[in-house]
Amino acid sequence: MAKNDLSYQKAMDELETIVKKIEQHEPDVDELNDMVVRAVKLVKYCKTKLKTTEEQINSNLEELD
Repeated sequence: MAKNDLSYQKAMDELETIVKKIEQHEPDVDELNDMVVRAVKLVKYCKTKLKTTEEQINSNLEELD
């Protein structure tokens, strides 16, 4: 999935799917590593998205003053 196609909700849904897969079965080492790498990328994306959104909201609210 291209980064431009990724929304916050899609990233969270994918993270939830990864967690469920890990909880439901014991993936082999390679599969687990791939899942963790993807999860880290998704968490970083979500953190950045939240920070950017917070900054935009604060900027918009400052315009009201």
